[in-house]
Amino acid sequence: MSDNVYVGNAGKDAALDHGWLLGHFKDADDPRHSADVEIKWGVHPRGDERVQWVSGEVRTALLVLVSGRFRVELPGRSVVLAEQGDYIVWGKGVDHSWYAEEESVVLTVRWPSVAGYRAGATAGAEPAAGPRNRD
Repeated sequence: MSDNVYVGNAGKDAALDHGWLLGHFKDADDPRHSADVEIKWGVHPRGDERVQWVSGEVRTALLVLVSGRFRVELPGRSVVLAEQGDYIVWGKGVDHSWYAEEESVVLTVRWPSVAGYRAGATAGAEPAAGPRNRD
């Protein structure tokens, strides 16, 4: 067995790290460490929302609906993901927020994985420690 292999369960592992399964914030010797991409298994109860919009995004993102009904808010536009497999992609600089219209599970992939970056941080602010406050 290679030391560069990790086998887990998204639901269980996500609960340990605010939903994040892979990214720069994992320990460097963990196979889930990556400077290239971040992956999150997001479990959201009905009514869960990102109140503060993410602005100044420096990554590209893909969000795929696994189950439920999930709304992504963009400037001047709302996108509802209602069927399993519905997805949205947005690029750098696109402000966004979200709202779980029903209990939902979403898979988010963002790239690149930017060390020290966190949503809601202001320019010149200290980066967040660990994966907390990362949406």
